[in-house]
Amino acid sequence: MSKAPVVAIMGATGAVGVELISILEERNFPVAKLRLLASARSVGKKMKFRGEEITVELLTHDCFAGVDLVLASAGGSISKEFAPSAVKAGAVVVDNTSYFRMHDEVPLVVPEVNPGDIAKHKGIIANPNCSTIIMNLPVYPLHQAFKVKRAVVSTYQAASGAGATAMEELKQETAAILEGKSFTPTVITQPYAFNIFPHNAKMLDNGYNEEEVKMVKETKKIFHDESFKCTATCVRVPVMRAHSESINLEFEKPFTLEEAYAILRKAPGVTVWEDRANNRWPTPLMVAGQDNVFVGRLRRDETIANGLELWVVGDQIRKGAALNAVQIAEMLKF
Repeated sequence: MSKAPVVAIMGATGAVGVELISILEERNFPVAKLRLLASARSVGKKMKFRGEEITVELLTHDCFAGVDLVLASAGGSISKEFAPSAVKAGAVVVDNTSYFRMHDEVPLVVPEVNPGDIAKHKGIIANPNCSTIIMNLPVYPLHQAFKVKRAVVSTYQAASGAGATAMEELKQETAAILEGKSFTPTVITQPYAFNIFPHNAKMLDNGYNEEEVKMVKETKKIFHDESFKCTATCVRVPVMRAHSESINLEFEKPFTLEEAYAILRKAPGVTVWEDRANNRWPTPLMVAGQDNVFVGRLRRDETIANGLELWVVGDQIRKGAALNAVQIAEMLKF
């Protein structure tokens, strides 16, 4: 990075937008100027960055003049409409929505896995789905060592994945139930407090939902391995922040648990954390606010020859979204 870029955050007032501002400051990302872009309802709002108040501006097609980097997290339809205008104005867009992820000309990047793809961009780089990122960090180094024959993943996804309004609604709904009051949600439209249910993403004709399909297709693209076999069941749980995943891997090559532990302890972005004596493992409350994805409960799947079970927890807003985007930006040249 030869110069400090002018940075714009698209969707600055949302949960990921707020986290982007925080991470830029924490990581001392070089910013010549920060511009905060949002819809009309947020225009004029003041947000702090490095001790200064910045006023939120209206997102328009003409607002990208002089901007070098756009960190976008305002929803797929917004990125579809405005990202091309940013690129036309000369900016690089790191997009956190799902819209560009599977476009052939757009790199889909987890910096710890496929950083070389960043240089192939034509103005837009896509940030993967949060659950995909959390899975990929521990699975990729194991795949390199032992070749995954098949991966079976079950997710336990927090309200943070549906945004700041979903997190607030979960608080309100929980309080209402405890007080014996009724509550009508608007974001996740079925009972959420004290309840779990298959992920609220759109259901497809084959019985999978879009969240599950994202994990499968995105992983193949990130790994550059169309033969990678993965199936997922994604579940929404009444947790505020940080997603959990139960991952079952069948390898082509034999392995020992000691080898698996050694690989994961060296893996970038991964923390192995276990307290077996006290039956303590990574939890969303523990991992919320952490950069790394935490892994524990490694054990053999005794029903197959080369099977491994592991428990993975990652902060969806952080590594699953904002941090991953900033890490991509740190590898760009301006």
